[in-house]
Amino acid sequence: MPRGRPRLFNPDKALDAALMLFWRHGYEGTSLAALAEAMDINMPSLYGAFGNKESLFRKALVRYIERPASYLSNALKTPDVRLAIRKMFQGAIDMVMEPGHPDGCLLVQGALASGPASEWVRRELSQRRAGAEAAVRRRLERAVDEADLPASTDPARLARYLITVLWGMSVQAAGGATREQLLDISNHALRALPPDHKVAKLSLHSA
Repeated sequence: MPRGRPRLFNPDKALDAALMLFWRHGYEGTSLAALAEAMDINMPSLYGAFGNKESLFRKALVRYIERPASYLSNALKTPDVRLAIRKMFQGAIDMVMEPGHPDGCLLVQGALASGPASEWVRRELSQRRAGAEAAVRRRLERAVDEADLPASTDPARLARYLITVLWGMSVQAAGGATREQLLDISNHALRALPPDHKVAKLSLHSA
């Protein structure tokens, strides 16, 4: 039985290229022609491997969460909750300050850039952001259960505050904020955590 023709492109590299383009220009600002050029792929192969533009964006979004934005899930695995939140902010700063990355956060910038024709983009990104907030809330709830945070802590309210600061830092980064300015913002946010004997270790420092 004859074998099918091998693909002449690397699907992983092609998806990474698509992610960078969506991240930089948003869903509506990225044309199929620009995607095909950046991915070094012809249109039939693009459709065959990734489906339509919407399908490709969803795949790129998963890629974003599993790779550049994985700092959040990795940070929340840290046993000490205060250190976990510190690592969350540090990871966000490192991601937006990475020279090879576009400015800001795809989950925030993509939603701001989408218009009426792409309402589904806003809904999708809103759900992803809500999922991130829920993950932080669950981590704070666990900390309360383990007595790592006082029983009086309101995990839902605290998670909402921390994640709002996190997304706000992305907007600031896209607007040209420096690493030092983002560190200052995050250090103020860390003070929202109930203090204990480890509080002195929470301050972030410029690399």
